[in-house]
Amino acid sequence: MLKKSVRISVVLTGLTVLFGIYIHSLIPDTLYIAKGEKAHIESLPMISFSPKAALGSRSVTSAEKPLQYTARLFGVLPLKTVNISSTARRTVSVAGTPFGIKMFSDGVMIVGFSDISTTTGYQCPAKLAGLKMGDVILNFNGSLPKSNDDVENFILKNTDRPIDVTFLRNGVQQHTTLIPVMDAESGVYRTGMWVRDSSAGVGTMTFYDVQKGMFAGLGHGIKDTDTQQDIRLLSGEIVPVSIMGLTKSKNGETGELKGTFLTDIPMGKVLANSANGVYGRMFIPPADNIMEIAYPQEITTGDAYILTTINGTKAKKYSIVIEKIALTTSNQNKNLVIRITDSELLSLTGGIVQGMSGSPIIQNGRLVGAVTHVFVNQVDRGYGVFAQNMIFSMDNAAKVAEAAA
Repeated sequence: MLKKSVRISVVLTGLTVLFGIYIHSLIPDTLYIAKGEKAHIESLPMISFSPKAALGSRSVTSAEKPLQYTARLFGVLPLKTVNISSTARRTVSVAGTPFGIKMFSDGVMIVGFSDISTTTGYQCPAKLAGLKMGDVILNFNGSLPKSNDDVENFILKNTDRPIDVTFLRNGVQQHTTLIPVMDAESGVYRTGMWVRDSSAGVGTMTFYDVQKGMFAGLGHGIKDTDTQQDIRLLSGEIVPVSIMGLTKSKNGETGELKGTFLTDIPMGKVLANSANGVYGRMFIPPADNIMEIAYPQEITTGDAYILTTINGTKAKKYSIVIEKIALTTSNQNKNLVIRITDSELLSLTGGIVQGMSGSPIIQNGRLVGAVTHVFVNQVDRGYGVFAQNMIFSMDNAAKVAEAAA
């Protein structure tokens, strides 16, 4: 009888340890809470927080000076140390409306290659120089090419002379020598590389910060369509858009919103193209539909809704379910898993379509995040980014812009 009790005790202890390890993996290293509120994680009600060491009744008072608290399982078993900072709860004007984005890259990106017909056969000088798709040309012989025309004109002037090329690959600056060859058909010197200096598209505005005059949208960065590399921002602007139609999503094939730019007059300036969205200044920011930003730990699985525009210029509300919350993921724009449940939206779009990225996700009257990606093989489901992550990126973009001014 004693041996059986010991075995049961060992098994229970082992299961508790395994459960504790699993819960430990779900607890973030840092929590931000509103001033005067207690730390808690809605999706982990079995976790409580107590001051680490002898802090007594000391409260969390400053975002600049986080305090260390111990996360305890069932109030007893210590699992990990968490830094907790108190911040003023942010409020923003929630959007869900479409906008057009025009971006010019810092340098020109290689998006393709072609072989040149020469008197000695076909050649591709760019490939021979070791250049690859996605490389960003920073300068030719110390001269910065800002556009496709700059590249073409430089090559025409240098003919067959070697060109010292500085380029960026995966964030690392490198050098090579490129020697153009004469195209036997046209008599013009060429390098065999295709480059792109700009990009344009349609997305969804997530929110405006009325006090800062800043906007946040998309929930993910803008990538080049051919290379899928992040575009290094030189300059950019946003313009109003009207959605004129769409192609529906179906499993294995993502649909797309089709919009038209209403004017060439910009309504804002893009300041940053980051992993979790595009950010910039709004010239005349709106001040309606004001909501609080939810802290990630306040989000729960279950019912929520998105604001998105699939016709015209006005956003509508559509029901969704938040299926998963990842408080500890290192991925900056895949913090939530959502599923579209609204029958009207499913009937019209089939699920999530391109152009819906940035659509605000609202739960319990607060902005919790934005739609970022669709599951290609299950188009009624997709990822979302925490609104708090977008706030941090927007604030950083504002600081960088102010420092450069």
